[in-house]
Amino acid sequence: MWEEIAVIGGPYHFDLALERLARDPLNIVDKEKRLIRVPIYKEKPEVADVQAVGTTEHPAFMIRGSNIQTKQQVMDRIASIFQWNLPLVEIHQHFSTTALNDIFEIHFGTPIVLEFSLYPALIRPIIHQQVNMSFAISLTEQFVKTFGFEIEDVPFFPMPETAAKMNAGELRNLRFSQRKAEYIIDLSKMIASGELNLAELAEKPDEEVVKELVKIRGIGPWTAQSFLLFGLGRKNLFPMADIGLQNAIKKLYQLDRKPTYEEMENYSKDWHPYLSYASFYLWRSIE
Repeated sequence: MWEEIAVIGGPYHFDLALERLARDPLNIVDKEKRLIRVPIYKEKPEVADVQAVGTTEHPAFMIRGSNIQTKQQVMDRIASIFQWNLPLVEIHQHFSTTALNDIFEIHFGTPIVLEFSLYPALIRPIIHQQVNMSFAISLTEQFVKTFGFEIEDVPFFPMPETAAKMNAGELRNLRFSQRKAEYIIDLSKMIASGELNLAELAEKPDEEVVKELVKIRGIGPWTAQSFLLFGLGRKNLFPMADIGLQNAIKKLYQLDRKPTYEEMENYSKDWHPYLSYASFYLWRSIE
């Protein structure tokens, strides 16, 4: 067992991040203790605890793990997941003179927390396609609890090799559509066989990632952009086809209809190069 204190630059509102993470039943969150138990995906998976011990302005965290030999690897992964190296103060300053200033003030210091691994970062948006949020969360939970595994009572997504061996009927029993079941199984086969290497994909520019992913059956621009944003932490994503984003802009600008893509592009001109945070805070504004 090991533990380490990590001190980062503020602002960083971990409690608001936990509030959002707690909505997913797969996340083991204790808001009173300001703690989340994080599944660490690697050759030998393990669990790490991340507990806030500082404030929004002066954030600090106690990290605990079980294997001293993998301590640095776990610390690096935690820092990446929670985006500790991204100075949110610069982002807030950028938006202070834009139409999003009030939203950024309300959600001051809220970070984008990445998916815990690249495979779920691609599987989750596929599951979420064309269904409402509550049903999507339920489907994802059933998928993980049926085919995944647990370590110290923390759920892990199934490995691609496991999902590659499923048949569509097994997912249909969980209320997946036939087509969505096929998408997940076929994608998992590509990853398990090495035909699609997510680690290599993560090193490519945004445009190349999208270009490669949309060739795959079941992955469109929205899913590819979601992977870039929540899987890779890319900073300048603005998925205009997202209904939630459209509704947030409709509310912000008091429109009597959903905005057109041309209008969304015009509204967002001042939000570069942090469109991902504009998107995230706009989603937050209607949650």
